Amino acid sequence: MGFGEDELRALAGDRSFERGLGYLDAVSGLDVGDDSVTAVVQGTDGYEVELTLGGHIGVLGRCDCPYGQEGNFCKHCVAVGLTVLRQAEEIPRQRAAARTRASGLEAWLTALSRDELLALVREQVAGDRELRRRLELRAAAARSDLGTVRDRVLALLDPRSFARYGYVEYDAAPGYARQVQEAADALRALSAGGQSACAVGLAEEAIRALGEAYGEIDDSDGVVGQAVAAVAEAHLEACSVARPDPERLAEWLVGHVLGDWNDATDLDPLDYADVLGHTGVARLRQLAAEARRRSPRGWAERHLMERLAHAEGDVDALVALYAQDLVPSGATHLRIAEELDAAGRPEDALAWAERGLRDTAGETHVDGRLVDYACARYSRAGREAETVAIRRDRFLAERSLAAYRQLRAAARSAGRWETERAAALAALREDAPQERSGWHRGPVLIDALLDDGDLDTAWREASGRADDRQWQQLADLSRETRPADALGVYLRLVELLKEPTGERVYERLARLLLDVRSCHRALGTEDAFTPYLAGLRAELKRRRKLMTVLDGHGL
Repeated sequence: MGFGEDELRALAGDRSFERGLGYLDAVSGLDVGDDSVTAVVQGTDGYEVELTLGGHIGVLGRCDCPYGQEGNFCKHCVAVGLTVLRQAEEIPRQRAAARTRASGLEAWLTALSRDELLALVREQVAGDRELRRRLELRAAAARSDLGTVRDRVLALLDPRSFARYGYVEYDAAPGYARQVQEAADALRALSAGGQSACAVGLAEEAIRALGEAYGEIDDSDGVVGQAVAAVAEAHLEACSVARPDPERLAEWLVGHVLGDWNDATDLDPLDYADVLGHTGVARLRQLAAEARRRSPRGWAERHLMERLAHAEGDVDALVALYAQDLVPSGATHLRIAEELDAAGRPEDALAWAERGLRDTAGETHVDGRLVDYACARYSRAGREAETVAIRRDRFLAERSLAAYRQLRAAARSAGRWETERAAALAALREDAPQERSGWHRGPVLIDALLDDGDLDTAWREASGRADDRQWQQLADLSRETRPADALGVYLRLVELLKEPTGERVYERLARLLLDVRSCHRALGTEDAFTPYLAGLRAELKRRRKLMTVLDGHGL
C-alpha cells in the first residue's frame, strides 16, 4: 500500500487525523486505479477526494473542501486513506477491475466505425457545454479561422462572468482557471496548425489581458497562476517556431517585465535567449540598462539587470549592481562575497566580507551569516586571533547571549577564553542595569553566567538584577547543591502565582510546589511541607480546577 496510519497522522496532524476518524461512514464511491484512489466524502457538502498512492512519498491527497484547497491533507483525505487501509485486501481486486474497465472502453472505442464515433462525440457535445466550447475553439484553430480564435480566446480570459462585486473570489477561481487553460490549449493548437506567427501576437494580447485581470482575482491556491503560466509557455513555444524579429521581441519582453502586468506571468526574458539570438540579447541588455538609468531604485529594473549579468557570467557587472544598494545589515556584502566565491575568486570574496564587517561595525543588527562567513574563512586559514576579534566586536555591539556563546566558542578554540571571558563579563556588568536583553527579561549577564555553569557567581550577581525566569533557572540548576537558596526562590515564585488564574498558571504552580517539596526533602525538613501545602490548599480551595490539577500531581 505504501502508507499506514502513522503516515496519515503525520500528513494531517493529530487534530485532522482524529476528526477524520469520524468521517469513515461518510466515504462513498471509492474508485481505485493503478496509482490513485478517488471518493466522495459527505461533509458540509459532498467533497471530492483524490489520493495518489505509491512512490517515495507514500501518499498525496487532494480535496476540494476549503481547507483542502489550501493545500492541506484534510480530515476528508484521512477518512479516504483509512478506508483504503481497511479495505486493503480488496484493493488488488478493485485495481484489476479498473484496468479491465479501461481496456474494455478502449477496445469498444477502437471497434466503433467513423459514423458511430461521430454520433458519440455529437452526443457528448450536446450534453457538455465546456466540451463543446473546447472543440469549437480547436475547430476554429484547425481551419485557421483567426478572427474566431481571437474572439474566443479573449472571451475565455474575460473574468467578468466569474466576478461578484467586480472581484473573482476564491471559490470562483478554479472555474476561471479552466477557461484560461482552454485559451492556452487553443494557442498551442494554433501553432500546431501552422499559424505560429498569429499565435505569438494573440498570446501577447492574452498575456496583457491576464496581467490586467490578475490583480482582481483571489488566487490563494495558485490555480489561475498555473493556467496563466501555460499561456506564457504557449507564447514561448510559438516564438520558437515563428522566430519573430528579435529586436521587437526584446522590446516586448522588457516592456512586459517592467510593466504593471508581469505579476501574473512572471516571464523571464532569458528563457527566450535562443529565439532572441545575439542581436535580441544585445537589444535586451541595452533596454535594461536604459530602464535602470531612468529608475535606479526600481526593483524590476535591478532584477532584470542582475539576471542578464548572471546569464552572461559577468560577475564584475553583478558586483557593481549589488554595490549600488548595500543594506545596513551587511546582507548585500555577503551576497557579493558568495558570488565572487562561486566565480573562483576567494580573495576578492573575503575582501568584500571584511568590508561588510567594517561598514556594519556600528550596527546592532547585522546579518549573522556575514559574520559566520568571515569567521569560517579565517578559521580555515588558521587566523584564530582574527576570528576572536570579529566575535568580540559583534558581542560588544549586540550584548546578546548568542553573541556571548559565539565569542566563547572562538576564544576557546584559540585558547584565550579566560581572558576574553573576564572582559566580556565586565562589559555585561556595566550593561546589566539597562537590561539590554529585551522587555521583561533580565540582564544578559545572568544568562551568560548560567550558560557557563558558573552558579556561585550567578547567585552573587542575581540579587537586584535577575528576573523571575532567571531566578527559577538558577534555582533549578542549584536545587541539589544549594537546596535552601533554591527553596527561598520557589516559595517566592509560588506567592506570585496565587492571584493569576488559568490552567497554564495552575500547572506551573503545581510544578513549583513539587520543587518546594524536593528542596524540603533535601534539607530533611519535609515535615514542614505538609502544613504549608495544606494551608495553601485551604487558602485557594474555591479554585476547583486548581484543586484538580494539584490532585493530579499528588499534591
